[in-house]
Amino acid sequence: MKLMIINGPNLNMLGIREPGIYGDQSYDHLVEMIRSYCDKKHIEVSFFQSNHEGDLVDCIQKAYFASFDGIVINPGAYTHTSIALLDALKAVSIPAVEVHISKVNEREAFRQISYIREVCIASVIGLGFDGYLKAVDLLCEAADGKTP
Repeated sequence: MKLMIINGPNLNMLGIREPGIYGDQSYDHLVEMIRSYCDKKHIEVSFFQSNHEGDLVDCIQKAYFASFDGIVINPGAYTHTSIALLDALKAVSIPAVEVHISKVNEREAFRQISYIREVCIASVIGLGFDGYLKAVDLLCEAADGKTP
């Protein structure tokens, strides 16, 4: 199995940005946690983070041409604004799981909107960094023919 982990704007600032909401662990810690988890499961994993919408679209498209089996995506604020990310995920038809570290469903009204949710096989919300591990498991289950 080969997974792409995509993180959007400001996720590179984890540990610095609003630790009361996102925790005090860094983005590097998140990457190492996911890498270690995937290594134990013999999953090939790649990481991408950008603050730029077009770069995220490019990454989704590259995942298609590089034959990735699944995408874990935390689009950050683009969750609530980006039809481009929705269209990119639709275009590639790679199973994707939407992840949010915080409980976006309990925050500001605009955070209730997710443009990408309709094309994702699942959404994992409010589990902190562990949400990424749950997303990996959901993609593995989907690849094995189990319903997430």
